[in-house]
Amino acid sequence: MSADGLTNEFTFTNENLGFYLNELAKEYKKLVGKNMPAEIILIGGAAIVSCYDFRSMTTDIDAVILAASAVRDAIGRVGDRYNLPGGWINTDFEKTTSYSQNLMQHSTYYRTFAQVLSVRVVKAEYLVAMKLKSYRYYKNDISDIVGILAAHESAGDRITMERINKAVIDLYGSWDEFSPASRQFIENAIGRSDYKELLEETRQGEWDAREKLLDFEVKYPNALSEDNVDFVLLQLKKKAMRSGDNLGQQ
Repeated sequence: MSADGLTNEFTFTNENLGFYLNELAKEYKKLVGKNMPAEIILIGGAAIVSCYDFRSMTTDIDAVILAASAVRDAIGRVGDRYNLPGGWINTDFEKTTSYSQNLMQHSTYYRTFAQVLSVRVVKAEYLVAMKLKSYRYYKNDISDIVGILAAHESAGDRITMERINKAVIDLYGSWDEFSPASRQFIENAIGRSDYKELLEETRQGEWDAREKLLDFEVKYPNALSEDNVDFVLLQLKKKAMRSGDNLGQQ
């Protein structure tokens, strides 16, 4: 893992995401015609940016691509035309622990672009389950969970622990491979009356974690990896706490 894995200059927003998906649909139609529809399912940040207003941007578009190989050619052409980052739509998340082959069964219709590209998004409690599975302190996983809970609470569609349990079972079979911290967090967060404060608190924690990891990466280039990032972050937090205690004693 490098600093590029923690920061990214290009961002997709609710406004420009629709534009690029429409450009993708038009390019795909040029390649295969109008009689071969394609479908993609937005995952993670792209699904959240599309459906909620508590998060304004994402740095890439994770998706399940259910289409002919021509859609990948179209992705490349649109990326080149608009100077988008490589893999601006990608399926890399399929290599992560949060991926499940059952995701396709738990999505809902979002929009159709250029009469040929149907876009779906993962349902709310299944997004929460995925975020709990990955549960990265330095990404947006925790604040995304809180944001989704808050949005549905405000809309009168409370996401209960029963719904989340069902999503976990549907996607992963059990809680066995989840971190104890993730399960404790969701059990404590469900039904809280202060989601706004909790959202700000989790965002600040994620920001602080990223800052610590960026500083570490500057001091120790190429030392971070997906395998050690949680351990490194824990040690950095412990060091910061010790420093704070020392300052308090001076």
